[in-house]
Amino acid sequence: MCRLPGHHYDRLLNDFNTIITISAPPQLRVAIASNFTAKMLARAAARAVPQTRSLVARRGFQTTRAQMSSPFHYPEGAYSNIPFNPKSKWFGAGFWTYSFVGFFAPFGIAAWQTYKPKV
Repeated sequence: MCRLPGHHYDRLLNDFNTIITISAPPQLRVAIASNFTAKMLARAAARAVPQTRSLVARRGFQTTRAQMSSPFHYPEGAYSNIPFNPKSKWFGAGFWTYSFVGFFAPFGIAAWQTYKPKV
């Protein structure tokens, strides 16, 4: 008999078999009992799956600290990964100039291509 921790599988199965024996015809008893056993095994398997997942999730991955003496280490933190300084006094003028040129350049190129002298 299968023993599940914390469950009284044997007693439950014996009680169920007693009910089947009293109330069901012989042909139906086998079908009901096998269906009941299949459901019990499926429930046990479903309960076992989260335990397996938790074992996988508990793996301890280790990382090493950044080596500051390495020639390949770059500075980390806010504003260190962009090629401009947003705290300078010229940032606003440069940002809006860049945005203006980036937005209107395609229109200017299209106008030039449309109205350029034909050779």
